[in-house]
Amino acid sequence: MLNLTPTELERYRRQIMLPGFGEEAQQRLKASTVLVTGVGGLGGTAALYLAVAGVGKLILVRGGKLRLDDMNRQVLMTQDWVGKPRVFQAMATLRALNPDVEIEALCEYITPENVDRLVQSSDMALDCAHNFGERDVLNAACVRWGKPMVEAAMNDMEAYLTTIIPGQTPCLSCIFPEKPNWDRRSFGVLGAVSGTLACLTALEAIKLITGLGEPLLSQLLTIDLSRLEFAKRRPYHDPDCPVCGHADKQAVAHPFTPPLLLTRG
Repeated sequence: MLNLTPTELERYRRQIMLPGFGEEAQQRLKASTVLVTGVGGLGGTAALYLAVAGVGKLILVRGGKLRLDDMNRQVLMTQDWVGKPRVFQAMATLRALNPDVEIEALCEYITPENVDRLVQSSDMALDCAHNFGERDVLNAACVRWGKPMVEAAMNDMEAYLTTIIPGQTPCLSCIFPEKPNWDRRSFGVLGAVSGTLACLTALEAIKLITGLGEPLLSQLLTIDLSRLEFAKRRPYHDPDCPVCGHADKQAVAHPFTPPLLLTRG
């Protein structure tokens, strides 16, 4: 465990006060490295809440430049950054919010060529990419290396969220053997919708790291934000899944995940 500085103890004092949290949970956050893909309205906002919670290191991965029509939801961005690589502005904003968090920013997308290195460098991943091609690549790598992944996606006023632990829960390929028709770059979106899902995504990561509460293991949370309808579903864990069918024999327990979490699901 990494010791907390006096500044950190004061910065995080209010969350350390939570029942079942305490300094040990804060130390777990400080010791963790989280990979965040798709640093936009969803991934960027989730990264913001991980940074202010005290995650030790964030690896931000997102290619492309900021567009003006991103500004209604990408809260890490500023107007003067339009036309520039957004991931570097995200890094600068997060460093200004919490200088105690280490930030690494990569202006690229998740690919078969870079994914293994990124996943191996992290303790867990937040899957917030804008297309299922990237999501499938990240899912397979997390299964391959036995790393937890928080999976979150949205379309218009709909969203879903789940936490995947290889060898114990269904992976993304089990849950969506046929992908939803959400795989496009431009769709209508309110910033409050992506922000709502982002907060829940960050909370799932914090729960998994610290042992606070119960994460969404083997449960798929579906959300219709036009009616504020939330439902939990039990996705099928396919024993013959081409991605995770043998993960139960390969996955290694994650070093910062409390043993209690590894028995749930």
